[in-house]
Amino acid sequence: MCGRFTRNYTWEQIRALYRLTAPAAIPNLQPRFNACPTDPADTIVEHAGKRALVEMRWGLVPFWWSKPLKALRLATFNARVETVATKPFFREPFRSRRCLMPVSGYYEWQDTPEGKQPWYFTARDGSPVLTIAALWDEWNNRETGERLKSCAMIITEPNEFVAQVHDRMPALLKPDQFEHWLSGNMGVEELKPIENDYLQRWPVSKRVNSSKADSNDPTLIEEVRQAA
Repeated sequence: MCGRFTRNYTWEQIRALYRLTAPAAIPNLQPRFNACPTDPADTIVEHAGKRALVEMRWGLVPFWWSKPLKALRLATFNARVETVATKPFFREPFRSRRCLMPVSGYYEWQDTPEGKQPWYFTARDGSPVLTIAALWDEWNNRETGERLKSCAMIITEPNEFVAQVHDRMPALLKPDQFEHWLSGNMGVEELKPIENDYLQRWPVSKRVNSSKADSNDPTLIEEVRQAA
């Protein structure tokens, strides 16, 4: 699964990439280096041919959820490609509420004799944005009346490059696939692992192993030397 990501891009960079409609107030997107499940996440949604940046809770809450939010103890921040079209939590969003999830990079953990070693994955060509196929939903909190938008990224089997570290990876999309995904026409069979040369990776500090690591700390993505 993919349980942490980073954001280190500007509004202008994602506006150009996704051809976004400018909001009344241009968002000030501050870098984040340790975004965790239930944290806010950026998503790109499309309506009537226009795309917009919408912040959502990372961890999907289905519209039909009837209990308090704290009773939702399932890990719904990832949706496995093998079951996304059939699992009750995700099947309706897969049909009609798709989105794109921009991140600058993400962490995965490798089991080693010395414990879990985190690795940071990002675009090999230096692009500040990776785009993950994702889903969203909107839930009504019956206790407060609040409406909550939430999302989940889709994960798939790894390519050979990622498999050297972990057994899953996000379903990454290229720009020429954005419309095909958002339109609802892309089937699960098309959500394949990205090419082996699309990503780069390096080991980072085990401070990332804690979800409480400071999200504002850019040193979290710095490469560390591994023991020989």
